Amino acid sequence: MSGTVHYELYIRKTGPAPWTLMLATEERKQAVEQAEEILRDKHAVAVRVTKETLDPDTMEFASTTVLTRGAPEAPKKRLVAVDDDRSNCLGPQDLYAPHARELIGRVLEDWLMRNGATVFELLHRPDLVERLEAAGVELQHALQKVAIPESQSTGQPAHELIRHYQKLAEQAMERVIIAGRKGTFPDLANRSLADVAHRLAGSPDRAFVMGGVIAGALVGVRGARARLDRLMDMADRAPMDGAPRAMIMVAIEQILCELLAARTNLSEVLGPALDQGGSLAAVVRMVAPREIEALIAHDPRMALLMPSVDGPAARLGDRLAVGEYPILAASLARMVLRELMGPRRLRPSDAPGEIDILRTLAMSLTATAGRLLTLEEVQTAFTERSKSLVTADFVQAYVVPCDTVLCEAEQLTRLCENVTGVANKRSAARWLAACVTSLRFESEMRTSAPTAAKKLLVLAQLNRSVKAAALSDNDTEQIMGAIGHVGGVIEAEAKLTAQLARAQAPVPQKLAALLRLASGETAPQGPVADRAKAEAIKIFRAPEARAALSASPETIAPLKGLMKAAGLAA
Repeated sequence: MSGTVHYELYIRKTGPAPWTLMLATEERKQAVEQAEEILRDKHAVAVRVTKETLDPDTMEFASTTVLTRGAPEAPKKRLVAVDDDRSNCLGPQDLYAPHARELIGRVLEDWLMRNGATVFELLHRPDLVERLEAAGVELQHALQKVAIPESQSTGQPAHELIRHYQKLAEQAMERVIIAGRKGTFPDLANRSLADVAHRLAGSPDRAFVMGGVIAGALVGVRGARARLDRLMDMADRAPMDGAPRAMIMVAIEQILCELLAARTNLSEVLGPALDQGGSLAAVVRMVAPREIEALIAHDPRMALLMPSVDGPAARLGDRLAVGEYPILAASLARMVLRELMGPRRLRPSDAPGEIDILRTLAMSLTATAGRLLTLEEVQTAFTERSKSLVTADFVQAYVVPCDTVLCEAEQLTRLCENVTGVANKRSAARWLAACVTSLRFESEMRTSAPTAAKKLLVLAQLNRSVKAAALSDNDTEQIMGAIGHVGGVIEAEAKLTAQLARAQAPVPQKLAALLRLASGETAPQGPVADRAKAEAIKIFRAPEARAALSASPETIAPLKGLMKAAGLAA
């Protein structure tokens, strides 16, 4: 082909197969027709025709795709760089790193749960290692769970990674078993923990040996509550300060982090009778007992919602309060945030109770902000949780106990007050607006049993609650306008302001009643307040009223505040 332009036809016979050159011709039509014929006769799963143009200066071809038909090309695996062509774990010691222990905990979660142990104990107890070694199939499955995803993300051969991790696991297990046979881990039955810590000071393997000592002390102790109690006993027997104490506390903290990370263990430690909200509140009280006690002293009602923490959990809380186990404290606090941002209900069968416990958690976590969490993290978590409070399912469950539409409005106002986030506030306001603008709300308020004055007072209180809910200006104006309209209808039917104006009562007393209506104290803002203000102005302008007020100036002083609130005085 002597021309500067020609066409090439490539085919792929199977999905993962590479492109293969089938034809090169100077006729575009021939290449395209041949491609469509091959695809139609199913001689290939995909075809591609390219236009190749020769550059006379560089004598190189520039390629342009003319036609591509058939199955899409499979994504290519990422090529492994020379520096990345190795596993993250190179030796047995790497298995003791926090991220490695977390991965081991995930792939062996069921086995560890059945044996009532943590990853830290598995890496330090010969009896657990021998038990895992005997469960060969389970260990092999765990290795595959680690190697196959790593192979897919890095492009390394899966079989090589499995062999690598198998060799690594065998070395780590052999190390623990040999240490157990040689008596490397001292038995606390005949020696004190403090003595062991002092003897290990300066030893290159002190962390490994101390881990084996602490883990060995938990052999035969079943149940998370009993295991926590044993760990607190060992913490009590630790030296008062220095490196020996730190050696013990670090090992205990690592076990505690893994022990309390399991939801079932945490439930056993805090009490199985607690629901999700109560459990989270108990965790906060355990992590920050001083802050919670200060809140309860300020507001005793919190004691009714905040579960008590006793036994081993209280012992742990005392240590967390003085700054011990900071990693554990931060881990538990972030666990609370994760649960708040998750989909689980805090009180599945009690929607109003969920609002109560959520408010309690908000106050508690805000009190700990700066020490355990940032204020921004707390606000983000509660904004995310608030999304679940404005869904149709939750709102329906929330107002089900209400017998009247007024009760629904009051509950929805409380919901508006307790959700956070601009979008969530807006959603809650829509529910409240739909309630107070409904025909049912107006009808029930007009026909309900209480007197007009009592109904106006209730609407005034509802109005003040809406104003305190920190909704947007537009939503507040819409909702308060609807409430004010209903109040105006009730007042117009009862002619309350006119009756007050004509009542045979002292002028100061009539003015006080009207000014309370006009200021929004005993009636909602809107038509009622406007009519009451107009009647009050009429009375002020009447000569006999002015004379009565001038005769007893002391009666004007109590009215000045109401006049200012009603807009009749500066």
